Amino acid sequence: MADRKLTASPDNVVVVGLGRFGGQVAASLVNLGHEVLGIDADPHIVQDWSDRLTQVVEADATDTEALRQLGVQEFARAVVGIGTNLEASVLTVLTLAEIGVPEIWAKAISTKHGKILSSVGARHVIYPEAEMGERVAHLITGQMLDYIEFDDGFAIAKVRAPKEAIGRTLADIGLRSKWGVTVVGTKLPGEDFTYARPETVVPPGCILIVAGDTTKVEQFAAVT
Repeated sequence: MADRKLTASPDNVVVVGLGRFGGQVAASLVNLGHEVLGIDADPHIVQDWSDRLTQVVEADATDTEALRQLGVQEFARAVVGIGTNLEASVLTVLTLAEIGVPEIWAKAISTKHGKILSSVGARHVIYPEAEMGERVAHLITGQMLDYIEFDDGFAIAKVRAPKEAIGRTLADIGLRSKWGVTVVGTKLPGEDFTYARPETVVPPGCILIVAGDTTKVEQFAAVT
């Protein structure tokens, strides 16, 4: 798979650092139909990924000339998965920005690290450990089956339907007026997701996908 040279196109992505995070991102991009140029300084990691990505090369991503020779400046999107080596992480983002990659996503291991990445050119900073830790905490302490929180205080959660909702329509339950959350959809185990309508009746065993202000979603989940 990695025998041919990858050329830039709107759907192709550069992933620098093929460790646990970067490797997972690269593999997921391939599964979604994108072609990926993987770059790592470790020859063993490069060898491990050589048959799983479109093109994998051993290179120093802080070296401007090395990236130019690979044609990285022609890509619209790059992901920097380097986390533990802060200097390499920052310098890689800076180098990508300097050669003109417009959309740079970068992993950060702390708030200060993230601020530095943003200041040198990262358009999107990702905090995978912190985000996963918060998500797991919500799942452990509440009744949520799944939970995603966005930066602007907005959250989506998958919760079990409260007992008082069973057999009633969503319009009758009035979760938006009572709790300030919107039911996006409903799902029964083993069945497909169904978009919610005011006339949707909540059957026993139903799961609700709700969205709204983070605090209100948490409050609603606590009573289900």
